[in-house]
Formats: sequence, C-alpha cells, structure tokens
Amino acid sequence: QLVESGGGLVEPGGSLRLSCQASGFSFRWSTMSWHRQAPGQERELVARISGAGGSITYADAVKGRFTISRDNAKNAMFLDMNSLKSEDTAVYYCRSQWLSFDYWGRGTQVTVSS
Repeated sequence: QLVESGGGLVEPGGSLRLSCQASGFSFRWSTMSWHRQAPGQERELVARISGAGGSITYADAVKGRFTISRDNAKNAMFLDMNSLKSEDTAVYYCRSQWLSFDYWGRGTQVTVSS
C-alpha cells in the first residue's frame, strides 16, 4: 500500500514537501517514483529513485527545483518541491516497482495559485 500526503494550495514561488508512506512490500528493493497528472493531460514521470538511492532521474520540467529522496528505514519517500509554478498544479502519485510488482498510491492534490 502507498499513501501520499503533503499536498495543498501554495502560491507561485512557494514550497511543499510530499511524502509517500509504504507498507506491505519490500520497500528497500523497490524503485520508487513520483508522477503527476494535470486535468486533461496524461500522467507523467516527475522523478525516480532506485532502491539504494544511488540512481535518480528528474523530468526536465522540474530539474533544479524538485528533490526526490527516500528513507528505507521508515519505508518512506519524499518530494521536496521549491519555486513552484502554476504549471506544477496536478495530482501527484507515488509508485513502487520491483520485479513484477507495480503499485500506485491514490494521489495528493497540489495546486499552485495566487
């Protein structure tokens, strides 16, 4: 199970920290990622982190502004979002992938607006 939290309404230029709490599977072996879906658009990858945290990938749109991290001892993943823009408004989902296992959370809404 994956449960996201930390979304909300923030003004442009502001910051938010999203959290994804995992349970019921081998978190430390899983590649974890954040995805987002804006209204009328397809879901897209935001950032991905390998099991040990040694490999990290960001979408070009968020490079330099977002930071993905994980705490394997707490079965948790995070997304620190800075310098938020209106185009970052979306539902943000966390995802876990390991072998044939592929889990998604239900999402948390992030709205960037003045």
